[in-house]
Amino acid sequence: HQTIGLENEDEECDLNYMKGSGEKCTVKVALSNSLGFGGHNGTLAVKNMKIGDENGYK
Repeated sequence: HQTIGLENEDEECDLNYMKGSGEKCTVKVALSNSLGFGGHNGTLAVKNMKIGDENGYK
């Protein structure tokens, strides 16, 4: 996704800003955080794994 609201980049801040449109990339792992009232929080990490991959998952 693009960096919304970015008008002036700081030359000393070494980040990969996305101006205009996004950039295609291969996502290996995704992380989703959900925060709720009363301290009900959850985090989900998702990874696409092939059967019998290098980690030995079957």
